[in-house]
Amino acid sequence: MARPRPVPVAGTYPIDTGVAELAPDPISGGWLLQINGTHSSHIDDDPRVLDFEYLRQMAAVIEDRHPTQAKLSVLHLGGAACALPRYLASTFPQSRHVAVEIDAELARLVREWFDLPRAPRLRIRVGDARAVLESLQPDTREVIIRDAFESDRTPTHLTTVEFTHAVKRVLTPNGLYLANCGDTRDLGRVRADAAALAEVFDHIALIADPAMFKGRRTGNVVIAGSDGPLDPSPTLVRRLLSDPLPARVIAGDEARAFGSGQAPHDPPRASGGSREETAEDQIV
Repeated sequence: MARPRPVPVAGTYPIDTGVAELAPDPISGGWLLQINGTHSSHIDDDPRVLDFEYLRQMAAVIEDRHPTQAKLSVLHLGGAACALPRYLASTFPQSRHVAVEIDAELARLVREWFDLPRAPRLRIRVGDARAVLESLQPDTREVIIRDAFESDRTPTHLTTVEFTHAVKRVLTPNGLYLANCGDTRDLGRVRADAAALAEVFDHIALIADPAMFKGRRTGNVVIAGSDGPLDPSPTLVRRLLSDPLPARVIAGDEARAFGSGQAPHDPPRASGGSREETAEDQIV
């Protein structure tokens, strides 16, 4: 017997890290999720609709790199409403996803609100993203996606060179790392993030709308890292340019020059071990 489809209820909900607000989107349809007043996720009735442009950019890179029949194992560092895991589970029917969400109550609520794939197709694991990452076996994920935020920025311990080495350890050879970096017009965070990836991976690329690269607005930049080539294919370039918010991709020497800033490192006390705050047995 088929399980009943979840029915979201608009409102404000207390969660472990503050307050979540769920509201219908009057413009695009679907549902908007805010965490502590910051837009976090958009979920449409159709799992193949992604409202946030940076998620469409990430999806485009993954789909350009892998055939839809691929048996991908994908780790999502940052869960929220699981819009991208839901999309990829639909697009890659044989894929398996783990979304790491630090807020246990939020994880419970999104399972209650939305029609998310069940385990083993999508597991939501409660814990600190870095602690969970460091607990995983090497060479076990074809794709790792970082989309974790505290307010409007990525937690510092998820941006360092040491963290990026941990990502590379868990990736399969030539696996793909995608990081969402939100930044202001000065692009300091993006340049530091790109510098960390450039120090660890043989190839990096950056994707954003041209105005973002020129420092004309705040927004999101997708940074990709891999030991395999990341030169954009003509198909990927066309797809990014034909998006409702057209985007540009830069790779090779141009991307490394963009990431020529100071790469962040762990403070000395954080070096050389796993973090304590893991909850590896808590699956939602």
